[in-house]
Amino acid sequence: MKRIPFLIFLIFFTTQAQQIDSVYNSLRNELIEKGRQSFFSKDIDKLKSITIQVDSLFNLTKDSILLAKYYHFKALENKLRYENDSAFYYYYKSKDISKAIGDSLAVGRRLLSIAVLQRKAKDYLGSEISSIESLQYLEPLKSYNFLESLYNNLGLVSKELNQDDDAIKYYQLAHLVSNLIKDKRRQELGYLRVNNNLGLLYQKRKEHETAIKYFLEGLRLDNIKKKYPLEYALLLENLTFSQYQSDNKTSVLSNYKEVISLRKRENDLYYLAITNTLLSRYYSDKKQLTKAKHYANEAIKYAKQTHNNKRWLEALQLLSKLTKGTQSKTYLQEYITLNDSLIQKERELKNQFAKIRYETDKKAKENSFLKEENSKKEVEIYKERQLKLIAFFIGVASIIISILFFMLKRKKLLYKTTLQKTEATYKERDRIAQELHDGILGKLFGTRFGLGFVKVKGEKEEVDKYHKLLNQLQEIEREIRDVSHKLSYTTNSTSENYSEMITKIVREKSTIGNFSYDINTSEVSWSNFNEEVKFNVYRIIQEALHNIIKHSKAKNIIVSIYHKSDNLILEIKDDGVGFNIKKLSDGVGLTNIKSRVHKLKGTFNIDSKIGIGSNLKVEIPILL
Repeated sequence: MKRIPFLIFLIFFTTQAQQIDSVYNSLRNELIEKGRQSFFSKDIDKLKSITIQVDSLFNLTKDSILLAKYYHFKALENKLRYENDSAFYYYYKSKDISKAIGDSLAVGRRLLSIAVLQRKAKDYLGSEISSIESLQYLEPLKSYNFLESLYNNLGLVSKELNQDDDAIKYYQLAHLVSNLIKDKRRQELGYLRVNNNLGLLYQKRKEHETAIKYFLEGLRLDNIKKKYPLEYALLLENLTFSQYQSDNKTSVLSNYKEVISLRKRENDLYYLAITNTLLSRYYSDKKQLTKAKHYANEAIKYAKQTHNNKRWLEALQLLSKLTKGTQSKTYLQEYITLNDSLIQKERELKNQFAKIRYETDKKAKENSFLKEENSKKEVEIYKERQLKLIAFFIGVASIIISILFFMLKRKKLLYKTTLQKTEATYKERDRIAQELHDGILGKLFGTRFGLGFVKVKGEKEEVDKYHKLLNQLQEIEREIRDVSHKLSYTTNSTSENYSEMITKIVREKSTIGNFSYDINTSEVSWSNFNEEVKFNVYRIIQEALHNIIKHSKAKNIIVSIYHKSDNLILEIKDDGVGFNIKKLSDGVGLTNIKSRVHKLKGTFNIDSKIGIGSNLKVEIPILL
């Protein structure tokens, strides 16, 4: 009977603690949502005020989620001010804290924002690296909202790198993912983005008839002008440009003026610079020079306000052609000065991005933020919050201590998991470094070497300019080599090391999937295979193991790699639940395997029976 009052007391204490946590979480989430909405409405003053409130609440509670959000909001403030270097720095700070507390969704989202900033700064390789790292966090979570944006960004990067086939592949993935988004508004916005980006890809290739089809497809969305005015304006503007280039000039002027009206109403200043540039070109073609100059000056006005440097340069170039004499020379000189300045700023910004990335990654590699002391500090902060409640409930002190020890164990497990994710990130960076060094750098060197033997004739100024460009190519090679070395995590690609890499990935996946494994690669001499074969074989094994963990519930797997005739054979068998081959659908993992096998000009087959298991067999022509 004596235990009954104690149990009632314990239940009361637990209920009160849960209510306090619930109220706090509600207040925190409400504050974060207000910050997001002030960013979307471009209210910098309100966003700054909320950022200060978030900082104050963090100093009171020591809640790491708030610290990550504080840096996130600081990044958004700088983004609205077009101060991209500062935005990049704060995104990285926020990402590192989210990584430390195991918030994978926040890490993936921050990396996506970083990738977009890098793309806009023309740091395309950096953007590709950040995007791939973001995929590692967002794909397992099936976060379709952000995966759609991520694939679109990879498509835009591939387009800028003239990798059109890759760009189309990423846009198709974005379209596929957008269909899986449950929120209808986000789904429709994803659909519009994909159609616009595909249209721009074909527009760049001057295939305007195909581009027009994609722009029209987007504009057919029901009630688009009312629901998504900015997306409507973008599609209409791009459609009009392609129609104009196809000699369909009937609605050009009315369409551009409608676009300007919509963008002024929505305060979309960045894109107003683009529309005014297009109008200036239109009137220039019509020989209406006064109007052409007016819209070129309007373009410069909006470009300066929004740091839209590309359109600023275009407008200056237009004005140099629309004017004569001294005035034309003035515009041309301003264009040259601005262009040189922007090239220098872009280079400095890329270097700044690289420096921030290098310094923060170095700290992560040393585990300064993830060391045992920090984990204990988090537990102590949690304990301090709980002790304020314990003052009222001294009788349950022993129970609180047990809870704290449980939380300590959980924090250590999260710490271990975070370190494993960090290791995976470094391996991916090493692959990208290898591709940079062996692929792009080699081709660039070959091009420069060939150009060095070309005899240039003409005036001394032109010859000097030619040699200056060759020197700039050499400088670019040096910069790529530096970036490659900074990214590289491992460099040994010997046969023994590659076999160990395969063993290691199987061993790691067996721990996650709780299965036993057997590996037989002894008869294969990996030194006879080029890096492309080894890289893709490794990724195929990785994708197959991921599918086994996700679907098969296997207890045992066998990985075999051997020669047969002129082919390299890879077989992966499991004793899982199996599946009906006729009902097999191509998920992302299977699609990736197909893509890699096709790239190596190989074939693959899947055999499976329900209740018995599955067998994946890949045959690749041997490339000696």
